[in-house]
Amino acid sequence: MLLEKVRTPGNRPSLPFAMAAVVVGVAILLVVVQIVAMAAGFQGPLTSLAGDFVATPKSASVPWAGLALALVGISARRRVIALAAAVGIDIVFAAVRAFRGGVLTVGNGPTIVLTGLVLIAWLRWSGADRRNALHAAGLGALLILATKIGDTWLHFTANALPNVWDQYALVADRALGSPSWVLGRAVEAAGPVGYNVLHWVYIELPVAAIAVAIWQLRNVASTGIWPTHYLVRTFLVLGLIGPVIYMLFPVVGPIFAFGSEGGAYSMGDYWPDVNPPIDQPQPMPFDDFTPRNCMPSMHTAWALALFLHSRRGPVWLRWGGTVWLLCTLTATLGFGYHYGVDLIVGAMLCLTVESALRDPERGWGWFRIRLVGGGALAFAGLMLSYRLLAETLAEHPAPSGILLVGVLAAMVAGYWVTFFPPAWWSRGDDDASSTPELSQGELVDRAV
Repeated sequence: MLLEKVRTPGNRPSLPFAMAAVVVGVAILLVVVQIVAMAAGFQGPLTSLAGDFVATPKSASVPWAGLALALVGISARRRVIALAAAVGIDIVFAAVRAFRGGVLTVGNGPTIVLTGLVLIAWLRWSGADRRNALHAAGLGALLILATKIGDTWLHFTANALPNVWDQYALVADRALGSPSWVLGRAVEAAGPVGYNVLHWVYIELPVAAIAVAIWQLRNVASTGIWPTHYLVRTFLVLGLIGPVIYMLFPVVGPIFAFGSEGGAYSMGDYWPDVNPPIDQPQPMPFDDFTPRNCMPSMHTAWALALFLHSRRGPVWLRWGGTVWLLCTLTATLGFGYHYGVDLIVGAMLCLTVESALRDPERGWGWFRIRLVGGGALAFAGLMLSYRLLAETLAEHPAPSGILLVGVLAAMVAGYWVTFFPPAWWSRGDDDASSTPELSQGELVDRAV
């Protein structure tokens, strides 16, 4: 379990050393990032978090998603009480803001109730109730804090990287047929209804993720058994790795570098009607406020993770995961936020991380090493090819496009037959057949 009941001599509850270290580490990280953000002149995570408590929340959905995740660890009666309290507090804050002429939004209630839940569980509850409540509340809090730190990191990418490599991504993308230009025109033709649907799906990815996570963790409060792997773990690991890669390959996206949103820094208003006449790509200077957050496409990585974790759910969840993935891919390209090459490395990153995390009870046999190692090498090779071989990829689009897609397809096939094998395949898998017999609790874990 993530948390164990520990009593000090004075009968006061305390956290085990490992968890205390995590809490202290996160607190230090928040303070450091806040100080750096203030020095750079933009909002830091603590300032944003303070707004969620007493001012205008930056997001209406993320605090509620965090609270929803926290509620899986407590009983049904306590859930009703917590939800009622969060709704009531939100109504009061929203009414006060509206009376003062502020923005009509929500998010204060779940933030306050989540904090109260942590304090009550830690100080008042004991045993399994305390462990499950703190485990779930910790995940909900991490989701919110990761979002705060991620927003600040995007500012860092703009300040630290004056040049962007969009021209390399643009030229390499011709091997795939420049899909952002194709889908950009398709979204325009779909009109405002299609645009609004795709936009809602794009920005509310956390809501869909929480729906899948709640289904996976639905029995935690009643059984006390946590799955060995679930969607939140993948989301958090992706959120740690992906943004670091932004610094290695800074890209702002077609609508900024070659479209109307780039202002004076754009090469022109090309997207989505005309592919810019660039044959020899080079770094191009850009503003100091647009995030360099295209390579890899984290929306693609997260949406694919959501899709994968919905595969063992009921029909409605499987269909929901499929629709959400397709709509997210359409939106990322159709809104001009990404190139096709971004999506390929985003999917590769997701599959590599998932290969490392899924079915941990099977250990680290060759079945996992070959996937994680191969995925990491393929990811690095794709990134290098975009930067060093962009012109070659564009000059030979057919074989290059087949190769780029084929590398991803090979990773998809390897992942699928390893972790979602049909019966005939698993009988011939030496790694699977050598898996030790699972306990009843592990069987419950594997079921989700």
